[in-house]
Amino acid sequence: MNILILGGAGFLGNNLVRRCLQEPGNNIVVVDSLEPRLKSTIDNLKEVWDSIEFIQGDIRDAALMKKIVQGKDVIFNCAAQTSHPLSLTDPFFDVEVNCLGNLTLLEAVKKYNKQALVIYISSSTVIGKAVGEVVNESHGELPLEIYSANKGVAEKYYRIYNRVYNLNTLTLRFANLYGPYGKAYPEFGFINYFISLAERDKEITIYGEGQQNRNVMYVEDAADLLYQCIFHKRIFGNVYFAVHREHYSVRKIAEEIVSVFGKGKIVKIEWPETRRRIEIDNVIISGAKLFYEIKWEPKYTLREGLIKTKEIFENRKLKHAKGK
Repeated sequence: MNILILGGAGFLGNNLVRRCLQEPGNNIVVVDSLEPRLKSTIDNLKEVWDSIEFIQGDIRDAALMKKIVQGKDVIFNCAAQTSHPLSLTDPFFDVEVNCLGNLTLLEAVKKYNKQALVIYISSSTVIGKAVGEVVNESHGELPLEIYSANKGVAEKYYRIYNRVYNLNTLTLRFANLYGPYGKAYPEFGFINYFISLAERDKEITIYGEGQQNRNVMYVEDAADLLYQCIFHKRIFGNVYFAVHREHYSVRKIAEEIVSVFGKGKIVKIEWPETRRRIEIDNVIISGAKLFYEIKWEPKYTLREGLIKTKEIFENRKLKHAKGK
């Protein structure tokens, strides 16, 4: 297959590239803007550099989108501005990437490759605070910050282009992914940030008692789920939550990280006012609808995913040491 991965230098993108490379015969083009504000880097892709074609480019670039969508069988769109705090401090940048960027891609697909399968990576945070004990696809949307609002808007673009122009679009809402090739910054996912702190034997700060529940998923499971979806054409045109059945409190997640890595210390502090205002509190999401449709189950538990993450970190350190 000819596969295009937008945002392929990011966390999920890196792992998706590796998943696609597991199958013989896949030709993979990776596009990433390497925008400094998004902390993207090609360093992790260097390990697979000879197996992919990399283009530094932006999803907002209409001429580039016109060129690269042609001839592709599958387009995975991982390109996004994913920082909740940055979306509040620079909302126009968020709109440009998360709204205008997606329209630019969809227009290119509509005009130059209507047969492609297009999978959009969204976020569970589009719903805002959860209403009821378990969240599913029928839950309403009352996002609490600009990032989540714009991700929700982009979801509607994909649905409209499916209904009006017959594009093969699919939206998956992920939540709290963790694992290798992530970004060690709090604004790009708290679990990977906690992991980076533990790895350096630093304090892991949690707000309040850390009792808010979260679904978690190891990123290799997420990448495999994305890949499996391309073989189930009937699910296209829809929006699904793509989450593990597991859910834990933030404190429990931190405790597991400290236990697996054997380093780090948990410290509790009061909620910062801005973070308290955008906190979604307890959220337990069901991914049953998607799992039932494609008969797929995640492979890793939280602890198993953390152990594998640690092993990958250690193996990469050994390779780098030998390389020196």
